[in-house]
Amino acid sequence: MTGRTDRLALSLVVEPGDPRVDRLLQSQEPGRVLATIRRGGSEVPPAWRERSVDVEDRVVVATARARTHGLRWVTPGSREWPAALDDLAHVEPVHDAGGAPLGLWVKGAGRLDGLSERSVAVVGARDCTAYGAEVASEISADAADAGVTVISGAAFGIDAAAHRGALALGRPTVAVLACGTDLDYPKAHAALLSRIVEDGLVVSEQPPGQVPTKSRFLSRNRLIAGLAGGTVVVEAAQRSGSLNTLRWADALGRASMAVPGPVSSQQSAGTHRAVREGKAVLVTQGRDVLAELAGLGLVAEPLPGGAGTEFDRLPAEARLVLDTLTWSIAATPAEVASRARLARRETARALALLQRRGLAVPSDTGWFLARRADLA
Repeated sequence: MTGRTDRLALSLVVEPGDPRVDRLLQSQEPGRVLATIRRGGSEVPPAWRERSVDVEDRVVVATARARTHGLRWVTPGSREWPAALDDLAHVEPVHDAGGAPLGLWVKGAGRLDGLSERSVAVVGARDCTAYGAEVASEISADAADAGVTVISGAAFGIDAAAHRGALALGRPTVAVLACGTDLDYPKAHAALLSRIVEDGLVVSEQPPGQVPTKSRFLSRNRLIAGLAGGTVVVEAAQRSGSLNTLRWADALGRASMAVPGPVSSQQSAGTHRAVREGKAVLVTQGRDVLAELAGLGLVAEPLPGGAGTEFDRLPAEARLVLDTLTWSIAATPAEVASRARLARRETARALALLQRRGLAVPSDTGWFLARRADLA
C-alpha cells in the first residue's frame, strides 16, 4: 500500500481522533503502525487487531462508496492538505480525543487548503434563541463579506445560522461533520449540505457510512478549531460542546471569542463564564471578530468605525453596484450587472449585502436606492 492508502486503512482500523494512534505515528510511518497492529501483542488493543484482519476489504468498500458519493481522501503531504491541522499533534488530548487526523474525507467544489487559510469558526447552541441565530448569521455574513471562510458543524441552531449567513452573500463555507461525508446529518439539513458543497466543502475524518456518536462530536470539535484561524462561540450553556471547541482553539493558540447574551439567559451562561475566566475575548459584531483575526495577521486591519463614510467602508463590488441604483427608477439585477461591469453572481452578492445594510431595497420590478451611504 502507498502512504496515502496506509493512512486510509489505519483510519478504518482505529477510531479517528484516538490519541494513542497519534503517539504511534510520531515515531513510525502509518504502514509500520498498521503492521504492528496486525501482528498483535499486549500493547495493541484487541479491537484494533480484530478490525485489521479484513482491512483490505474495508479499504475496497470505503473507496467504492466514496467514489459513488463524490468524496476524496485528502492526507498530509497532498496539495489540498491544510498545514494548520498538523498543530493538533502538539496539543494534549481533551476528553480522550486528540492528535492530527490521519486524513480527511472531503466533498465539494472548494479546496480545503485555500478555504481554511483565512477562516473563522462560528459555533454555538443547538437550542439557540432568535437573538443568537441573528447574531451568528450577521457575524458570519460580515466575515464572509471580508473574504473569510466560515467553518461550522452543520448542526441545528447556531451552526446552521452561521453557514446560512455566509451563503446569503454567495460565499463558500465549510461544514465539519461527526459522521461520514456521504451522510446528510442532520437529515433536515440535507438541502443546506447540498448547497454548501456547490462552492464550499463538507469534511470529516470519519470513513464513509459512519454514523455520529457523542464521542465523535467531541473529536470533531478539534478539527473545527484546528482548521480555523479563530473560533467564535455564540450562545453556549455551562456544559456545551461548543465550549469544547473553544478550549481547542485556545490550546492551539488561535483567537478565542465569545458573544455575550442577556445575563438571565442560560444559553449564554457558558459564553459569559468563558469571558469572565479569560478564556475568550468578548465580541459583539463582525468588526470585532475581524479585528481579532487581524491581530493574528489573518486579515487586513478593519477600518475604525468612524473612518470615512459608510460608502468608503463597503467592499469594492458593493460600491460599484450602489453607484448604479437610483431613488425612482428600478434596475433589474441584469441591468445592475451590466452598468457595474460585474458578473451576475458578484452583483447578486453585492445586492444582498446592500439590502442587509439598508442601503438598497428590492421590488417586483427591480432594485432601488434606499438611503445614501456617502454621509459621514
